[in-house]
Amino acid sequence: MLKMAIITGFLSQTKDRFHEYNAPLTVDEKFKLMSEMEGYDGVEIVYPYEVSDVEETKAALAKYNLNVAAVNVNVKAEPEFRNGGLTSTDSAIRARAVDIIKSSKDFAQQVGADKVTCCPLGDGYEFAFQYDYADAWKHLIETLGEAADYNLEIPLYIEYKPSETRGRCFVDTAAKALCLLNDMQCDRTGVTLDFGHSIYGNENPAEAVAMLSQSRYDYYIHINDNDGRWDWDYFCGTKHFLDYVEFLYYLKKYGYSDYFTSDTSPTRWDIKGTFEANSRLTNKIWKLLDQIDTARLETLIQGGDYLETWKFIEENIFSIK
Repeated sequence: MLKMAIITGFLSQTKDRFHEYNAPLTVDEKFKLMSEMEGYDGVEIVYPYEVSDVEETKAALAKYNLNVAAVNVNVKAEPEFRNGGLTSTDSAIRARAVDIIKSSKDFAQQVGADKVTCCPLGDGYEFAFQYDYADAWKHLIETLGEAADYNLEIPLYIEYKPSETRGRCFVDTAAKALCLLNDMQCDRTGVTLDFGHSIYGNENPAEAVAMLSQSRYDYYIHINDNDGRWDWDYFCGTKHFLDYVEFLYYLKKYGYSDYFTSDTSPTRWDIKGTFEANSRLTNKIWKLLDQIDTARLETLIQGGDYLETWKFIEENIFSIK
């Protein structure tokens, strides 16, 4: 089976603008729930809000036989980061954001994680003439570059997202994330590719995988789905099934072997059932890709006759014969 993980904040109470969903759980209770799910052994834990005590976290991981897929460092929730932390015009605020990421790398190393992932959601803008874009980019290079260069044993992965909490995030595409890493000039960095962020940002997630795989940087995967208009964090395959198959096809082609981490919000649906659906479908598609004639599919793709390719998809992916 594939290596499957969950962002553990989704195992507890979540909120939108109008409703609360599910009951609040302690870290121990979240890990216990995870241990009862088929197909999962990894957690992506949020530092410093969800976890911050090294020994307590290690004890809970050992108790439920779980691994850390990544430590997700939050640099958006503090009041001083409301108008951006990593790109703030106040150098003291930028330094505070960098210190939190550095601290998260130390925490990750101590609890046995091999990476820190950061989605700089507070860094962006809403209106014309609101920010000096060149200054903001320069600050991103400086702040994330300093954080990346610290404790090189734990690489820093940058997760991109089109919007939220800002109307437009500065790091909003795979291409821009790669530009940022190239400007930072630290090889111990990577990109976190979230299927849903790519979809609603009008990217093709499979193309993003291919582009990242041709770079010198590693990448790490979040899985979910949405309607292309917002980051609803639905479970996998519910809106973009064939896109998800193509996404997995290219991950398999380029030898991805890290965790598939569910960035999925159960809201109205059973928590355990939702995440087991992600694992079940992803593993079934991965197995299907082992069974079909991928050499034939490659030949069809190269041949340029999409009607023939579509016949192959009908028969081998949709099993309509």
